[in-house]
Amino acid sequence: MSSLPNNLKQIAFFLQRLPGIGEKTANRLAFYFLRIPQDDLEEFAQNVQELKEKTKMCKICLNLTEEEICAVCDNDNREKTTITVVEDVLDLLSFETGNIYTGVYHVLHGKIDPLNHVGPEDIHVKELLRRLENESKVKEVILATNLDMEGEATAMYIKNRIHDVHEKTKKSFKVTRLAYGLPMGANLEYADYMTLKRAIEGRNEY
Repeated sequence: MSSLPNNLKQIAFFLQRLPGIGEKTANRLAFYFLRIPQDDLEEFAQNVQELKEKTKMCKICLNLTEEEICAVCDNDNREKTTITVVEDVLDLLSFETGNIYTGVYHVLHGKIDPLNHVGPEDIHVKELLRRLENESKVKEVILATNLDMEGEATAMYIKNRIHDVHEKTKKSFKVTRLAYGLPMGANLEYADYMTLKRAIEGRNEY
């Protein structure tokens, strides 16, 4: 690394900070950037520069979008009667692969994790409860948090809060949890779409 030009070293050092990228992979990627056409490199740099400026959260489901409302919520063909609650956008993308689900989503952007000082107020549960209070079409909430200890704790917390909404508004919601096809400790991000399809079809009352 010491014999590399400084700007190439700095790019490699930055790439090493990305998840799953080691020193050798970071060096190979840095050299790849050096070899691609200048126009492609400038386009990539422009997209990175504008990433945070252009990316915002959907006002309804908190999915990531460049518009006020994401493409899922803005699609009249989606079943607005069913909301699937996921931990992050990568989980949402897993469901969208293979067209296995036709409802809408709510993205928590995290899960309850006391060991890392993440409580219910640090994720977007309040926004979900507000949707359930205000949207008249919702009949079912699928809790699709990951099947680990933190995901289970998050699902149980949300279930209890949905019960509070029922007591307050007298609205009835079917609350279900993803079922077979997903082993304990599994992350949705890495599940194939057929596994997710079976999990949705076999969901249980929660």
